[in-house]
Amino acid sequence: MSGQIPAASMQYLSFILAGEEYALGILQVKEIIEYDTVTRIPGAPVWVRGVFNLRGSVVPVVDVAVKLGMPPATLTRWSCIVVVELKLNGERLVLGLLADAIGQVMELDPGEVVPPPSFGTPVHVDYLMGMGRPGGGKKFVLLMDIDKVLSSQEVLVASTLRTQAEGPAQKDA
Repeated sequence: MSGQIPAASMQYLSFILAGEEYALGILQVKEIIEYDTVTRIPGAPVWVRGVFNLRGSVVPVVDVAVKLGMPPATLTRWSCIVVVELKLNGERLVLGLLADAIGQVMELDPGEVVPPPSFGTPVHVDYLMGMGRPGGGKKFVLLMDIDKVLSSQEVLVASTLRTQAEGPAQKDA
C-alpha cells in the first residue's frame, strides 16, 4: 500500500474525473473556484492546462486526468478548479487541479478506508492512499495521494511555469 490509512476519522472532498469519484484530504484543499480564464503556457507539459490569477497570485492548473493517463478533461459548466496546497522541501506551493465536477465533503472512519487493490483501478495504485466506503456502502471512492501523483520534479516544473507567467498574469490583474 502506498499511503497510510488514517488512525482517526478524516474529512475528504470528493470530485469527479473521467466519470470516477476521487477524494482528497480536506486539509489540503484551500478552495474551489469556477473554471474561468486559464492562460496556456507555451512549452508546458501536456498535463499543465495553464495558469490563472488568484487574487494577484499566479497558480498553475494541472489536468489531473491527463496526469493519470486518461484523456484530457472536457470543459463543461460543472468544471472547476480545486485549489490545493502542497509542501515541497519545506516550501508551500499552491496548485489548481482541474476537476469535471465537485462531489461532496465526506467523513470517513478508519474502518471505512481500505487499501487499494493491486489491480483493477483506473489509476496506478501508488497514486492512491486507499479506497473509502462512505457510510459503509457498496460504492468506493478512490482516495488520491496528490503528493505522489505529482512528483517533486513535476511540482518544480509547475512552480517554474508560475514564475515564468507572473509577468503576463500580473498585467491581467
